[in-house]
Amino acid sequence: MNSEQFTSDQLARKYEYEDGSVIAIDLGTSVPEPSVDLVDGTVIIVSGDEQYEFDLPVEENDADTFIRNGVLTIELEDNV
Repeated sequence: MNSEQFTSDQLARKYEYEDGSVIAIDLGTSVPEPSVDLVDGTVIIVSGDEQYEFDLPVEENDADTFIRNGVLTIELEDNV
């Protein structure tokens, strides 16, 4: 497991598995109703008046994204 800072307030962790990996980013509970979208391999997070974007190392159809309890989860499939 590797951990790195997504921003100064959010902790991101990446979990590696045999068939893919999962990235979990703790957005916290103070973020007002964030939403997440995946467009052409770019994750777009919108929260209030703020928007964050970052590119994934895979095609759009190889990833699933969702937010639950303030945690953004990105599930990536290996294409091996």
